[in-house]
Amino acid sequence: MERYFQPGSGAHLNKPVILSEDVTAAPIVTDDPPPAQTSTAAFAVLGAVSLSHLLNDLLQSLLPSIYPILKENYSLDFSQIGLITLAFMVTSSLLQPLIGIYTDRHPKPQSLALGMGFTFVGMILLSVAHHYYVILIAAALVGTGSAVFHPESARIARAASGGRYGLAQSVFQVGGNFGQALGPMAAALIVVPFGQGSIVGFSGVAAVAIVILWRLGAWYKPRMRTRKQAHAERQSVGLSSGRVKFALVVLVVLCFSKAFYLAGINSYYTFFLIHKFGVSTQTAQIYLFVFLAASACGVFFGGPLGDRFGRKYVIWFSIVGALPFTLMLPYASLTGNLMLSILIGFIISSAMPAIIVYAQELMPHRFGMISGLFFGFVFGIGGIGAAVLGYIADRTSIDYVYQVCAFLPAIGLLAVFLPQLKRQRA
Repeated sequence: MERYFQPGSGAHLNKPVILSEDVTAAPIVTDDPPPAQTSTAAFAVLGAVSLSHLLNDLLQSLLPSIYPILKENYSLDFSQIGLITLAFMVTSSLLQPLIGIYTDRHPKPQSLALGMGFTFVGMILLSVAHHYYVILIAAALVGTGSAVFHPESARIARAASGGRYGLAQSVFQVGGNFGQALGPMAAALIVVPFGQGSIVGFSGVAAVAIVILWRLGAWYKPRMRTRKQAHAERQSVGLSSGRVKFALVVLVVLCFSKAFYLAGINSYYTFFLIHKFGVSTQTAQIYLFVFLAASACGVFFGGPLGDRFGRKYVIWFSIVGALPFTLMLPYASLTGNLMLSILIGFIISSAMPAIIVYAQELMPHRFGMISGLFFGFVFGIGGIGAAVLGYIADRTSIDYVYQVCAFLPAIGLLAVFLPQLKRQRA
């Protein structure tokens, strides 16, 4: 809801000042430039959201990184390890869309700090756990914290975007990418040499995140959109409900194919290099790191490119550009694999911010559900896909797995069915 007031009573003031409670509402064009401090504050908020995403995903990725320690300490078999992953995924991936749907109807900006509180408790339980079932509970708590975090934090990132939604989404996602990369490193440097009890130190990371998220919730609370504003945004895309739902299904399939391929690379690329070229484990890990670094760069640049040229074109670029290289990868030399992995990582990841922002623009009245769906459910299913690829590798060979995965980006040709959205001024 917008309110008009006239500051002062002098006759020289000939136009009202407009205060908006929603920074994502329809634009209001005035002759005055926006105050510099407002832009600076919004940029600081966006940086804080990205930092909190880094901290959240660092704690997330720490869990699988300490599996070898838990396996040795408690004599666990691989089935029990799988159940730990299942407990984490059920809460972190499958719960996210449900939380998003709830917060769409009942926005809870302060729930971010509460959600991180679950992760805080989960870290403490992991450090003192002396029973397998306590580990399962701790994993579920860490997953719950992640499920609460993503829908609301993505909403805040959009509110702080200043209309550059792709850039905001890229900055937000890059924070998570760095966090995922730091988790294994933190486990290697801290947990492995100092043991399970050292995990309690990471509860301090969660405590820092709680403070940041509490401040972010306080910033966002007066800027929440009303139902009327959300409905107006829904009408602005100019599409029928049926076309919106069909386009959303296409986006889910596109995102799933990319998540499936990336999960296969993350899980089995090192084994592929060791098997085919006889490289050491350390060398294979370096090649994987190069791929992940290229993916992070793709995520960072994909959002601004979508803002500049249109999200549909960026999605098409990630499909047409990546497919030839994925088809070449299983047959390339070791040096060729290095170069191709850089190109594939950058191109295939560049579409993720564009896909998510496109979906948000299709259904702005279901922003939390969209964020939960793409950050949680789709990537959770991608993890299950990695397990399927492992089964195929056991039954055939790791080479065959990569020959099959090479065709996954071709599913992205379904992007031809995506409608062209109206370009809106930010």
